[in-house]
Amino acid sequence: MNMLKHDIVYLTEDASHDAAIEHINEEAFGPGRHVRAAARIREQGPHDLSLSFVCTDDGETIASVRMTPVMAGGVKAHLLGPLAVRPSHKNRGIGRELLRIACAAAKRKGSEAVVLVGDPPYYAPLGFEKVAWNALAFPGPVDPARVLVMPFAEDTHERLKGVIAWRDGGSEER
Repeated sequence: MNMLKHDIVYLTEDASHDAAIEHINEEAFGPGRHVRAAARIREQGPHDLSLSFVCTDDGETIASVRMTPVMAGGVKAHLLGPLAVRPSHKNRGIGRELLRIACAAAKRKGSEAVVLVGDPPYYAPLGFEKVAWNALAFPGPVDPARVLVMPFAEDTHERLKGVIAWRDGGSEER
């Protein structure tokens, strides 16, 4: 039996994935994940299922990325996250591929940028740039050095100033 053969498939998230995604995020981020500033934005309204994706291996959900519509200052954007991959599947490029798929989908849907709170060394090679120091006000403490953006419009950085909060944009597609 060949243990290296995997049937890796990327799919748009639907309600049937909820339990598996909750488990993956619990495993990756632990119980403290709900108090983070980004999580507080996500509590303001639903994520956009049409821009949220899972990866399955032989039918088992092993990774997930979600996109939440936000206004980031004057920018109509999406907040990326959580992005998580099961430990059994880490370091295979699955997280990077989910990120690529989700950002491309957001751009196609007319998003002006993708914002996230994350590790610059991981995200910078994938097209993310640092947001100006303390330019965005999150609903809770956040390390300004970890606030990153993938801009899709020329003047994105100039308009990324002010409050970041959930916006109604895409929830009608749930």
